[in-house]
Amino acid sequence: MARLEQVLILEPPNELKFKGPFTDVVTTNLKLKNPADKRVCFKVKTTAPRRYCVRPNSGIIDPGSTVTVSVMLQPFDYDPNEKSKHKFMVQTVYAPPGAADMEAVWKDAKPEDLMDSKLRCVFELPFENEKSNDLEMSKSAAITNAPKSDGPAIPKSASASLDDTEVRKLMEECKRLQVELVKMTDENRQLKDDGLRLRKAAQSGNPVSSTSSVAIRDNGSTALPSLLVVIAAIFIGFFLGKFIL
Repeated sequence: MARLEQVLILEPPNELKFKGPFTDVVTTNLKLKNPADKRVCFKVKTTAPRRYCVRPNSGIIDPGSTVTVSVMLQPFDYDPNEKSKHKFMVQTVYAPPGAADMEAVWKDAKPEDLMDSKLRCVFELPFENEKSNDLEMSKSAAITNAPKSDGPAIPKSASASLDDTEVRKLMEECKRLQVELVKMTDENRQLKDDGLRLRKAAQSGNPVSSTSSVAIRDNGSTALPSLLVVIAAIFIGFFLGKFIL
């Protein structure tokens, strides 16, 4: 029997394409055409037989005839690392005259009488293409819309955090000054009460040491400027807080 150089014409010739998602059976067709003047036996094999249902997976093609083979991929969880393991092979041999037992034909065939045509499997996922396109568009938009700056910009979140810290410190300082103001106000009131009591005592004829009077006047005169400084500091802090906020 002659060596087979080219028995069948396969369409498509090099690959079987399957379009996902693979949640249901995905079918693709393979056409086998016999251009020879003899009948040809064919057999379809795959490296992943549990994943596919092939109809018909073997048979005889008359001269000039075409057979369509349906390759049905069963539902499965798609793994990109596994796609290179899926391959098909169409094996052919001339059918002897009057051959009826296909198993006998393949069993008696010599290796030099066989021809193998290999096909690889291609898996396409629509959402992978869309995701890739969206990613490219996002990158392009980010580059186009990126603001130009002469120096390093402070992140917005860091700037906001810095402002909040300054405002918090200013509020704490205002609270402390308010406490000081209340304290100084109480001391000033106490000094006024003491001075009033001393004047009444002097008017009633009770001797009071001049040293005590002078000390009280000195304390009062000292307390008043301090009180004014505290009040001025509170107002300055209030206005600074307004400008920052």
